Amino acid sequence: MGRGAPAGSRSLTLLRHPARLRLHARIHDRHAVTSTPSVWVTVLAGGAGTRFWPLSTPRQPKQLLPLAGPNPLIADTLARVRGFVPPEKVRILAGPELVPQLRDATGLPRAAFMVEARPRGTGPVLARAAWEIEQTDPGAVLVSLHSDHLVRPAQNFRDVLRAAVEIARRDRLLLTVAVPPDRPETGYGYIKPGSPLGAPERHRAYRVDGFVEKPDEETATRYVAEGYRWNSGIFVWPAATFLDEVVALAPEIARALPHLERGDDTAFYEDAETISVDEAVLERSRRVASIDATFHWDDIGGWEALARTRPADAEGNVCQGRSYLADAEDNIAVATSGQVVLLGVDGLLVVQTDRTTLVMPRAELPRLKQYLTTIPSDFIFPPDRGADPDPG
Repeated sequence: MGRGAPAGSRSLTLLRHPARLRLHARIHDRHAVTSTPSVWVTVLAGGAGTRFWPLSTPRQPKQLLPLAGPNPLIADTLARVRGFVPPEKVRILAGPELVPQLRDATGLPRAAFMVEARPRGTGPVLARAAWEIEQTDPGAVLVSLHSDHLVRPAQNFRDVLRAAVEIARRDRLLLTVAVPPDRPETGYGYIKPGSPLGAPERHRAYRVDGFVEKPDEETATRYVAEGYRWNSGIFVWPAATFLDEVVALAPEIARALPHLERGDDTAFYEDAETISVDEAVLERSRRVASIDATFHWDDIGGWEALARTRPADAEGNVCQGRSYLADAEDNIAVATSGQVVLLGVDGLLVVQTDRTTLVMPRAELPRLKQYLTTIPSDFIFPPDRGADPDPG
């Protein structure tokens, strides 16, 4: 935290770039446009979800799968904000190859999608979303969600978002929703809480003293004991405030912003570097705060999340689809076609799809993404059944 531009460098940078200066002036003038903010929701819905391979593929990524209940994750995400914002103020952020499937899963019109011409990470895509929304609705507050989270109950979630909008608008802050941890987790980033902020009744908000990326187990245990929070990746900020910080602190993105002024989204993504919003803005800004979640939250990031969100049998096995297990403990068994039989084995992940069967120890799941880099591509993405065989 606090890793910002040197004193005076912000104005000098802007003066060297007249287009950026015009952009910054318009953003700054709009800070006080409305006393009651209009709120928009953006949903990050790109990516292939490789940690759910072989069930999740580029053709059918995890956000389109029913991994937390009977509906696709993206449908659950949209249901959660129903009544919080009107449908016309929801935008889905994804690559062009996913738009048809996402439209089928959500029923949203083409206008609800902001297409990412090139994959550049959450920093550029959220900057582009903030730009578009600020142009359309000056003074708006932007809520950024992921399409692969489990959140319950939805009413508590919406209450936290309303409180976050109030604080972000009042203090011109970039807010993250912070989750009090219930276990040492090495797969999440952590937030170190700082000085308290005024918050609506029953809510706790504070400045952020630091972000820490995925620690080892010993460090994660210490963080839990010391009151650190999980970084949920749920963000709330005035679009103009966020753009101010992009201009001031994120040259990897700011240099591409003039393309948006000219209406050239493709050139924006070509010029912007690939970078996360955490690295580009949040870890460099002094205007970052958090509000505690008062709801249950889980990141449906990989197969272990399925074990946390589905009931287990008396032996600790979690099953989905047709399966039979005997003398078996602590397994995850998933069958989307056919059936799975596990006899006398413990601690395995077994996933059977219509094209691929994966068997591996659960203890090795953190390395699944790494393993996939060593597997021939025709095994990771096998051809459709019935396709002509490769003559070679």
